[in-house]
Amino acid sequence: MKSNQNIPLKSILKKLSVLRKPVLLILLLLCAYLLGYGIGYLTSDNFRTLPGSSSVQSASGGASSGNWGLSFQEEGQCPQGNASIEELAEYNAYYAQDTEEKVLYLTFDAGYENGNTETILNALKKHNVSATFFVVGTYIESEPELIQRMIDEGHTVGNHTWHHPNMSGIESMEEFKKELTAVEDAFRQTTGQEMTKYYRPPQGIYSESNLEMAKELGYQTFFWSLAYVDWYADDQPTKEEAFDKLLGRIHPGAIVLLHSTSSTNAEILDELLTKWEEMGYQVRPLSELVE
Repeated sequence: MKSNQNIPLKSILKKLSVLRKPVLLILLLLCAYLLGYGIGYLTSDNFRTLPGSSSVQSASGGASSGNWGLSFQEEGQCPQGNASIEELAEYNAYYAQDTEEKVLYLTFDAGYENGNTETILNALKKHNVSATFFVVGTYIESEPELIQRMIDEGHTVGNHTWHHPNMSGIESMEEFKKELTAVEDAFRQTTGQEMTKYYRPPQGIYSESNLEMAKELGYQTFFWSLAYVDWYADDQPTKEEAFDKLLGRIHPGAIVLLHSTSSTNAEILDELLTKWEEMGYQVRPLSELVE
């Protein structure tokens, strides 16, 4: 074996300099990937993990298949979504309102009941706020009294599908329709009323064809422009962590997504609504957004 002891220092440095550029390039690409992964801020329902933004734009400029994701550019300003407000409007879909007026729209996703919804409803009633609760079919079956209370107190109950599947994997209108009409039927049997046709895709996973099918069925589809990691029942954020996101990232025209299973949300909602009011915000029902 040859010894390297007599190799000149200049020769070693020259070899290292040749390697430096590809190594730096690899590091830069890795940093760019990690940054892109972190920027995609998705919320979820109680059954999913937190993926990065993976939606892509179609060649025509519309929204293609993917997970709903957000990129926050500036505090107090509407974040960029996977699809723009204008692109989603083609499908009667929304994630925020294009406005400078300090209004926000409060929504809750309800996959199951764990004792926090009553406290949330009490806070909403205290502040005379109308919210929208997107529920799965089994929630209607298991919590008819809470569903009725939501209706009686001026809230809207929206459709979050029956089985909470990845809807982008459903290609036929027949199967897509089943997920929504099963919830409609349960709501009608429980309340004696027709369900408002507001739809939120489970896990924020969607496809362009899904948006089109929801539109054909007469639904308005709602994503969100503000949310935070609040759905792990056994790993709840602190009050300070919640306020950091929900106050720091609030913006005019925001559609806010919270989970009714969150004990933190139940604890802070009264104070949160007060703080939003002090910031000059009014909470309005989704019906005013779609008018």
